[in-house]
Amino acid sequence: MDELFPLVNEQGEVVGSALRSEVHGNPALMHPVVHCIVVNARGELLLQLRSKDKDVQPGRWDTSVGGHVAFGEPIEHALARELREEIGLAQADLRFLYRYVMRSEIETELVHTYQCVAEGPFEHQVSEIDELRFWSREQIRAALGTGVLTPNFEDEFARYERTLR
Repeated sequence: MDELFPLVNEQGEVVGSALRSEVHGNPALMHPVVHCIVVNARGELLLQLRSKDKDVQPGRWDTSVGGHVAFGEPIEHALARELREEIGLAQADLRFLYRYVMRSEIETELVHTYQCVAEGPFEHQVSEIDELRFWSREQIRAALGTGVLTPNFEDEFARYERTLR
């Protein structure tokens, strides 16, 4: 399905729209996404193993929840939808962490990152996620730079650790 996404500037203001097929492949078209870092009571981070069928970063471990914002959809609604769809979490006490621009060779995203504490059980979206599991921060640090994690998550993890200082 070729979804319609908003195009935004660095302040998050909508300046146009484009199809998914257009934004994935054109880094000039910045579009908003939502991320949620799910942690458990021990401070471990829930990571998702992206499906091998994904068009971006297949088969790599990534942020707990992440997804695109549909055209006309408020950020908070997109986040709640993605939490339900990707990990089956219907209720969460969300805390906004930060917003940043993530640029890659294929796309530019304005990332809105939140955090919540949850233990599960989780039900992952089989079409997008192959596995979910909690990782300690030490395990994540050991995996940095090995190709196991998405570049976006590696950047996200560095930002996240700065919020803990």
